[in-house]
Amino acid sequence: MAIDVLIVDDSAAIRKILHRVLVQADVPLGRVVEAGDGIEALEALKSNKVGLILSDINMPNMDGLQFLSAVKARADIKDVPVIMVTTEGGSSKVMEAVNLGAVGYVRKPFTAEQIKEKLIGII
Repeated sequence: MAIDVLIVDDSAAIRKILHRVLVQADVPLGRVVEAGDGIEALEALKSNKVGLILSDINMPNMDGLQFLSAVKARADIKDVPVIMVTTEGGSSKVMEAVNLGAVGYVRKPFTAEQIKEKLIGII
């Protein structure tokens, strides 16, 4: 069954790479919606129902942690699995994301195999 995915990253290139990696990881993709920050992502979620969110942590306007908090605060989307994709070297922001409800994280640069491993049991 195809899954609709929201990819949130301030880099259009990273969004395209994540899309390609999902295809390489044999994820049964439906629609892929993209957003450049948390504000755009919340707006996109008003008109797009997704089954998975991949979000960067460091973004302008509304970062990934603020976005994750907003997602988990909304009853209609709080159960959508969120995987953080980050360059964060330290574990404090990653642990904060997990404590906020992220189901996992992947560090940049990532491989299709790493993404696939994170998705096992989620989709």
